[in-house]
Amino acid sequence: MLFPIFINVCLPILLLAGLGWLLDRIFDIDLKSLVKLNIYLFVPAFILTRLSSSDLAGETGLAVVGFTVAVIISMGVISWITSLLHRFPPGERYSMKLSTMIYNSGNWGIPLMTLAFTELGSVIQVFVLATMNLTSFSVGILLANAGSRERKGWIKPILKQPSPWAILIALTLRHFDNPIEEVVYIWTPLTYLANALVAFALITLGVQLSKTKPPAPRGSLGYALVIRLIGGPLVAIGLTKLFGFEGEMAAILILGAASPTAVNTALLAHEFKADSRFAAAAVFYSTLAASIVVTLLLAILRAGWIPWAAH
Repeated sequence: MLFPIFINVCLPILLLAGLGWLLDRIFDIDLKSLVKLNIYLFVPAFILTRLSSSDLAGETGLAVVGFTVAVIISMGVISWITSLLHRFPPGERYSMKLSTMIYNSGNWGIPLMTLAFTELGSVIQVFVLATMNLTSFSVGILLANAGSRERKGWIKPILKQPSPWAILIALTLRHFDNPIEEVVYIWTPLTYLANALVAFALITLGVQLSKTKPPAPRGSLGYALVIRLIGGPLVAIGLTKLFGFEGEMAAILILGAASPTAVNTALLAHEFKADSRFAAAAVFYSTLAASIVVTLLLAILRAGWIPWAAH
């Protein structure tokens, strides 16, 4: 079972990310420009179109948001306890929280769910992505700023991000049955941008990995990787039971919690002069290891070893 899962689910993701890695090695691509295109075009368009037109009931969507927030808080608490027990310095504590709480539900999670759960995966994941974007550009900015030696203001950076505004607009449109969907000259370009997210985001991820020169994965970095990739799905297993999720929906949420550290964490750490090397290394190692974890976890889910997540 493992080999077909890896070939059909993880390998397409790795190949596109590998293409980004190769292109950067040949042309030395400007990562900042790619990131800006993701943040200011593709991700907001994806959130706006998918969230405003989603068939998922509002109550279920709110439950997914609550679940995602619970996972984020749990990761923060586990990281905080671990860093206190091992007496990591303050900078590493904030970096560990940043790297474990904010996971890659966009340019890893969306392709993963599209491939693993063709019908329901991307529908559920858009609510996870919306929650994670709000967290990245609010709590993420606070953590990066707190771990910085050069404290900056954090309110303006939050207000400048388009994703929270896209969420607000999408929820408003959803309330009014999405009238903008009938405006072809607006909706069609937005749809084109949303459909391009998966490929463009994975290429961006590959470029990011190409430019990362990580330290050895030990100490606080090693703990961060274990908490993110092993602790995440273990917490999600308990929370899906607590929230009453069952079947394919539970499986989607558990698998999504095994996503690697979000690329945004390295960008935020760099922007706010925090420990960007730690954050970049967490992105690098967790992305490489995530394909193994996801393959094993998906095999467990499909084998029905977690009764309420059997599908």
